[in-house]
Amino acid sequence: MALMLLLAIYFLLPIYFLIVAATKPQGDLASTNGLAFSHFNLFSNLHTLFTRSNGIFLKWALNSVIYAVLGAAVGTLISGLCGYALAKFRFRGREFLFSVVLGGVLVPTTALALPLFLLFSATGIVDTYWAVFLPSIVSPFGVYLARIFASAAVPDEILESARLDGAGEFRTFFSVASRLMAPSLVTIFLFQFVAIWNNFFLPMVMLQKESLFPVTLGLYEWNGQTARAPLLQESVITGALVSIVPVIVVFILLQRFWRTGLAAGSLK
Repeated sequence: MALMLLLAIYFLLPIYFLIVAATKPQGDLASTNGLAFSHFNLFSNLHTLFTRSNGIFLKWALNSVIYAVLGAAVGTLISGLCGYALAKFRFRGREFLFSVVLGGVLVPTTALALPLFLLFSATGIVDTYWAVFLPSIVSPFGVYLARIFASAAVPDEILESARLDGAGEFRTFFSVASRLMAPSLVTIFLFQFVAIWNNFFLPMVMLQKESLFPVTLGLYEWNGQTARAPLLQESVITGALVSIVPVIVVFILLQRFWRTGLAAGSLK
């Protein structure tokens, strides 16, 4: 418990610093203790953040929501379908295909940025929403997790019963298997959401229009201008605090879906 307490303090300390710094006026950032509150200026800082550059931060936040929510939802669906198929269907080359998926887990996403840029340049979708959205829906780890969970949590007898009742394969998946796989699908969605929300390198490579930036890239651009415009520093800190709120909210909303033994008692 002592070790867990130390780890909790270690991970929560940066968040505490953000909360403290976001409440200070610009002049107090360097003149006061970084971990101590001073003059409470949070609402003024938020107003400055949301009105700076004609409200561009709201546009960045909306872009991040589009990239993360849609990308995580589509990526979870694809991962769930692929993992279910690899777990419950027998076909030639299944294990080889699964090995390729496992190989994809080992490839760093940053290593794929340049090949993706060249590919998207050839197709003319660089500097568009598609350049960030399409790579976000592919998750080899999600496929791996879905296959492992489907193998353990979806009994073959239940699938056979659904087929005997006349259900097609897609209806069997969406009506039966997906409900039993709910904890893994929620986990995949959360991992995808966090990864896309925090994604920085891919948007930096793919995007040039400021109106298409996610919040991570937008704050990075602002942070690079603080040497010329020191007042941007407070907006960067306040924006960083605001940017972690959706991740916390999504985690709180989805944690109730983590349940085990959903199929217990379904078989005689």
